[in-house]
Amino acid sequence: MFHKLVMITFLTYYVNAEDNILEDRRLDFLGLAKKYGLLCEAHEVITEDDYILKIFHIPGDKTRPVLLVHGIIDTGDAFIIRGNSSLTVALVRKGYDVWIGNTRGNEYSRRHQRLNPDVDKEYWNFSFHEIGVWDLASKIDYVLNKTGQIQISFIGHSQATTAFFALASIRPVYNKKIKIFIALAPIAFLHHLDSSPMREGLLAWPYINYFFTKINKEEILGKKSLEKYVFKLLCSQKNAYEWCVKGLMMPINGYDLQEMEPEFWYVLLGHYPSATSLKSLSHYQQIWTKRKFCQMDYNEYRNLALYNSSEPPDYDLSKVTTKVALVAAPNDRMSRIEGVKYLKQFLPNVVDFIVLGHKTANHLDFTYGKHMHLYLFPHIMKLLEKYI
Repeated sequence: MFHKLVMITFLTYYVNAEDNILEDRRLDFLGLAKKYGLLCEAHEVITEDDYILKIFHIPGDKTRPVLLVHGIIDTGDAFIIRGNSSLTVALVRKGYDVWIGNTRGNEYSRRHQRLNPDVDKEYWNFSFHEIGVWDLASKIDYVLNKTGQIQISFIGHSQATTAFFALASIRPVYNKKIKIFIALAPIAFLHHLDSSPMREGLLAWPYINYFFTKINKEEILGKKSLEKYVFKLLCSQKNAYEWCVKGLMMPINGYDLQEMEPEFWYVLLGHYPSATSLKSLSHYQQIWTKRKFCQMDYNEYRNLALYNSSEPPDYDLSKVTTKVALVAAPNDRMSRIEGVKYLKQFLPNVVDFIVLGHKTANHLDFTYGKHMHLYLFPHIMKLLEKYI
């Protein structure tokens, strides 16, 4: 009898756990928010160049607004996918007024007032530059308008940090609108990158870019794209964790298997990756090649027309005067500690430089790590409270 009870208990737990994984895999941001007890609203933000962006809001103390923005090939789901252990839930529990942005092109923000992303190539004519100068600017202004505040706190991961540095240097008035910018895995310079698969990809990128251009493909990893279908198909197989996570994701981002367990990987596949533009990847490749943080390099004729110079101008990081906290991970192969230190010397107002105590923390852990609440969130909360 006892053995039967143990078996029934085990099977019930296993089935419930399996159901929970499948449910979280298919729920969108609003569904996940509801499941984890959050009252969430969906808003639309229209940028100055007519992109329609989705931003999620979990109401709290309006005097303490916090904006969260994700990295490349990602969505706002990154900040809630861990449920009760996510940054969104942690901030809500602390009483913050939480806003989660989605950048142009991803599944939540794939709309425009004039352009059809399925037809008009012009829609995909953007990189982190436009995401910063237009998307972030519009989101910041929207949150300020809705809360009635003159400043917000801003937390960005990876590409969101690149975009903010572009915004704050090109439109320095936005420095005054930010209390504190918490840059998670910040990226501006890439010449310290040593991930072998990534370096090989960057070296091969001109050929990849040429191929996609020839077949008139400007959207990468779109919902109905062949490359996304193949990725999802291969990486959802029974033994995919071994070669897809250990063999692909970790060599690029850094090995930290304890923070991305196999069960969570299959949840994540329901939300990641999301679409971006070919130009976004090309701009990063140029930064790596040129060994400097600069605007997009076109051809000489177009550069002269746009910049009055044959070479694209550098982003003037001396104009990023808002308070910046740089948060790096010891085992991050994308945002290398050496690169973050190099970035630090160009920023005039770095108020904190934090290296996470978790020794194997990598680039993905900032949003997906299982134990972020232990090794990351305390730093974030301390910074928010200090610069409230």
